[in-house]
Amino acid sequence: MTYNYFAIVVSTLALAACGEESAPSAQPTSVAQAEPAPQAEPAEQIGYHVAVYKNESCGCCKAWVKHLQQAGFSVQVRNLDNLGPVKERVGVPVAMGACHTAEVGSYFIEGHVPADDIKRLLRERPEAKGLTVPGMPAGSPGMEVPSGKVQPYDVFLVSKDGTTSVYAHHGG
Repeated sequence: MTYNYFAIVVSTLALAACGEESAPSAQPTSVAQAEPAPQAEPAEQIGYHVAVYKNESCGCCKAWVKHLQQAGFSVQVRNLDNLGPVKERVGVPVAMGACHTAEVGSYFIEGHVPADDIKRLLRERPEAKGLTVPGMPAGSPGMEVPSGKVQPYDVFLVSKDGTTSVYAHHGG
């Protein structure tokens, strides 16, 4: 199975799970600035800008961007029709994909990773490619549910050689 095929399948499933409709677009890639959200601590204190690559119509991705902004990150959204090349370029393992990919500092952030885990990554600066939350766990940032319940999920650290280890555990 090629990476592009996997990316298409994951993107399609992710959009369906978000409850958003997505029609194929012949439009060129667009770059949009996310709307500002209230911030818990100034972005200058964090010192990092986050570039988020996502599909324009994905609602859970928009909610995750808002989560990052509220945590004090400066965020630029880049809407793309095909995220496969970005995932491949930054080194997201094929089985660890999600609906959006971000870059902060020298790391990738894949999926619904909590802002506190990103801040920890940036403080500790491990020799790694990045963090990932595969899939779309209910209750993770951007995937909140009305009950407030969090499906247990792990945040994985992806090492330089592509192996993974649990970086954080959330829920339950």
